[in-house]
Amino acid sequence: MVNPPHSQVNPPIHSGTPKQYLGVVTLDDLRIFAAVCHAGSLSAVARDLSCTQSAVSQHVKRLERELGISLIERHSRGVVPTQAGHLLHAAVADGLGGIDHALRRIEELARGEGGSVRITTGATSVRHFMSAAVVDFHRRFPQASLEFQTETSSRSCYDALAAGRVDLAWITLGPPVHGIERRMVVELPWALAVAAGDPLAARPFIAPADLQDTRLIGLPENSISRSQLDSWLAESGIRPVFDTSVADWDTAILLAELGLGHAVVPALPDWRGPGHPHLRLVPIPALPVLTAGWAVRRWDTLSPLARAFADTVAEHCGQQPAGSGPTPCVP
Repeated sequence: MVNPPHSQVNPPIHSGTPKQYLGVVTLDDLRIFAAVCHAGSLSAVARDLSCTQSAVSQHVKRLERELGISLIERHSRGVVPTQAGHLLHAAVADGLGGIDHALRRIEELARGEGGSVRITTGATSVRHFMSAAVVDFHRRFPQASLEFQTETSSRSCYDALAAGRVDLAWITLGPPVHGIERRMVVELPWALAVAAGDPLAARPFIAPADLQDTRLIGLPENSISRSQLDSWLAESGIRPVFDTSVADWDTAILLAELGLGHAVVPALPDWRGPGHPHLRLVPIPALPVLTAGWAVRRWDTLSPLARAFADTVAEHCGQQPAGSGPTPCVP
């Protein structure tokens, strides 16, 4: 009797009992493997690291040899993790961030008062929310450095946190994210940005119904602020037309001030006053406020310098320090 063939998702490279240690695996092997799983491409990771695809592949193959099992499957459009690869990727993504954080803390202890804080956020957030805090922080910690990394969405900020590439992420708060702790710092009411000569500029407020069929300047659809705005307007039965798309709030404000359209934006203080003489922000009180604040992997493992910077930004935004009050820990 011939036994039927059995499919095997993860064909073993060699047999043997599970190893209790990985003999020649390095942290770089694990980092590159995690990057390959995230990108789904060996060549993309090679480009990011400015090395050859063969060099990237060797890191993955070394892991496979040590574990005795295939970790990725190659397809015409890239690579995907096997079942074992998914298990390792999940463990690596969770563990590497903590290891990198610990190594940085040790380096800071060795340097004394020096050290750095790595922050990721959008292109305009530093100007609107952190400029005074940066000056204050450097006055208090002259030997410390701040490293800002620009991302295009809250999702990419979360990815940077999970990978251990940054300590803090300043984000628009949306749905909970597993493994991330967040704290609200500011509430931002919505307003309709129009040119001073626009008929709507004299209105005391704008109702959601006033936006029906209005042609608006919109943020990218993958942004948290855009998705929340779309959701809230849809709940009111409003379907505005976004006929112009911009990458950030400041560009939307510029176009509105030039009379090239209307934009629903958070009413940031910097946009009122002599800096924007031809701009009017008409409140939309019926819309729920937009919230922004800090996201971290874990507040209790944050370095003193990173916590100090987070608290300084919160203080300058007019809120209580991030280290006080209840901590909303996102599951």
